Amino acid sequence: EAPFSFLEFNYMILQAYDFLELSRRYDAKLQLGGSDQWGNIISGTELGRRCDGTQLFGLTAPLITTSDGKKMGKTANGAVWLNADRLSEYDYWQFWRNTSDDDVIRFTKLFTELSLEEIEKMSEWKGADINKAKIILADEATALLHGRECLKAIHETIENMFKKKGGGGSTDSLPRIFVSSDALADGVRFADLFLDLKLASSKKEARRLIQGGGARLGDEKITDETGSLTLDDFAGEKEITLRAGKKRAGVVEIE
Repeated sequence: EAPFSFLEFNYMILQAYDFLELSRRYDAKLQLGGSDQWGNIISGTELGRRCDGTQLFGLTAPLITTSDGKKMGKTANGAVWLNADRLSEYDYWQFWRNTSDDDVIRFTKLFTELSLEEIEKMSEWKGADINKAKIILADEATALLHGRECLKAIHETIENMFKKKGGGGSTDSLPRIFVSSDALADGVRFADLFLDLKLASSKKEARRLIQGGGARLGDEKITDETGSLTLDDFAGEKEITLRAGKKRAGVVEIE
């Protein structure tokens, strides 16, 4: 058993008032959500009616969960955003690529426009071919949101950074931040950079990543959790790559 926080206990009130404000500020009329949000959404429609005499609407859909029972749409680093400025095309692609073996066919049916005949053929794939199915899911889901033209850069980035020994190649599809030369002269904490690149959801998580040996500067492991990136680390280049684990990376560029 765990106690409710004040926010959790009053979440229905908070979400209802949020719907009211969205209606007042942006003329929002419809709120969509998972079936677990039905009560919160209905509270918002009722609050809009009582306060402003406004007719608001709610639409819910069955909650989508992964094969292990977890709510779909959350990662270790937070929500999966549709906006490219909140989550890069590359990270969105990786979200789908990291789908579990047990979920890949079901999610391909739900989140792509592939024909059921094609998907049924994929359902017969075994072993290493399941990874091909995950790539197809990632490609199709990303193309629906961001356009198919971004896939070339994503594939080139993966090929160059994670398959070719020594890395290199295009980093165009990776999340990127800009840091001034003056800031780098004093040094910028690695934990801050991992947070800014959304490779960690908090400084604490970034420090744990470094402690666990999962953080790299280029191909070199970062060992000091309080360490900083400096101009010397760029070795005359304009940008450098930070990596979190095997599949996630971001670019720091000198502005």
